[in-house]
Amino acid sequence: MEEVPHDCPGADSAQAGRGASCQGCPNQRLCASGAGAAADPAIEEIKEKMKTVKHKILVLSGKGGVGKSTFSAHLAHGLAEDENTQVALLDIDICGPSIPKIMGLEGEQVHQSGSGWSPVFLEDNLGVMSVGFLLSSPDDAVIWRGPKKNGMIKQFLRDVDWGEVDYLIVDTPPGTSDEHLSVVQYLATAHIDGVVIITTPQEVSLQDVRKEISFCHKVKLPIIGVVENMSGFICPKCQRESQIFPPTTGGAEAMCQDLKIPLLGKVPLDPRIGKSCDKGQSFLVEAPDSPATVAYRSIIQRIQEFCSQRLPEGENLVGS
Repeated sequence: MEEVPHDCPGADSAQAGRGASCQGCPNQRLCASGAGAAADPAIEEIKEKMKTVKHKILVLSGKGGVGKSTFSAHLAHGLAEDENTQVALLDIDICGPSIPKIMGLEGEQVHQSGSGWSPVFLEDNLGVMSVGFLLSSPDDAVIWRGPKKNGMIKQFLRDVDWGEVDYLIVDTPPGTSDEHLSVVQYLATAHIDGVVIITTPQEVSLQDVRKEISFCHKVKLPIIGVVENMSGFICPKCQRESQIFPPTTGGAEAMCQDLKIPLLGKVPLDPRIGKSCDKGQSFLVEAPDSPATVAYRSIIQRIQEFCSQRLPEGENLVGS
């Protein structure tokens, strides 16, 4: 379908092709015929593909720069420390793929096999896929409209040969846009365990997290909990804590109490986190005694506990 009006009623609406906003739309005849409401056959193909994946976790954030990809990477590192746990990390931040850099896989290429695309393996039990592996240079800009982004996400979910996987972690772009709707729609019948939402203590970040939470409620996505990144700085010499980003409205803790959502934990600032990401190394291994590592490990354990309690079939999601 071509570009649609901002106030489009949607192809599956009773007003599709008939509403006032449909006048002049290039898709009007298609929507009015009912053809636009037909289910995408890829949904069933993806459901079949995902039968080998036990747990699926989305990592979201309202704002960019709050440490979402850093958290996704360290969640993958932490889970993969158990060599009997198979972990897959999927980067669907199409326009800003940072996972290859953070995981130390920049410059790697994706290979095609008879069973689909092969992920890039950091360890025998940790596979990674990102649009960054498809670019000729990490400096190349991806300038795509929504439909092309959606097509790429569909390919990642349908055509990547993950094999038997215990955890699939999906690192998403900030906000609630095409990519989020696509991944929810395509995994609608494949059971998403839940989402982890990343924020920082400031109200300017929390404001967008509330929108993210509203999005999750609307599409019936279970919320595992919220992680507050950059939550103070603990001096390595005197062990005193300073609030670099003061939680002027109570931070994530007050918001979670207000909205009755679990706060999974608070990760304090540690300059070594950024250094580890730039070097493509696991901060959990580089700084095992850091208060931030202790916080990460506690959060990862809580996520594992949540997933272990999930029923095989989850709630119906939007698009199912």
